[in-house]
Amino acid sequence: QVQLVESGGGTVQAGGSLKLSCAASGYMFSSCGMGWYRQAPGKERELVSTISSDDTTNYADSVKGRFTISRDNAKNTLYLQMNSLKTEDTAVYYCAADPEISGAYYDYCVRIKNSWGQGTQVTVSS
Repeated sequence: QVQLVESGGGTVQAGGSLKLSCAASGYMFSSCGMGWYRQAPGKERELVSTISSDDTTNYADSVKGRFTISRDNAKNTLYLQMNSLKTEDTAVYYCAADPEISGAYYDYCVRIKNSWGQGTQVTVSS
C-alpha cells in the first residue's frame, strides 16, 4: 500500500526557514520523480517544485532561489528546504509522485500519481 507522510510544517515568522519531509513507503521510491505541491485557503493546489528520478530539479518562479528540493533514496524520503519564507507561502504542503519525470518507470509511477498524504501546514506570520 502506497503511503506518503508529510511532516516538518509549523508556524514561522517571515524571513524564517522550515524543512519539510515526505516519508514514502509501499513502492519503489527511487524509481519515481517526486513533487511538492501546496494549497492555500480558497486557492487551487499548485506545484512548488519537482525532482526527477535522476535528480533534475525544477521550481515555481515564486519559490526559485528560496526553496531547495532534495531526496534521499536510501531513506525513501523527499525534502523541501524553505528559506526566506514569505506570508504568501502559507499553505498546506503535499508530496506526490510525478510520472512525467520518472523516465523508463513512467507506467509504474503513473499508478502512484494520485496517492496523497495528509499534508503539513506551513504558516508564515508577518
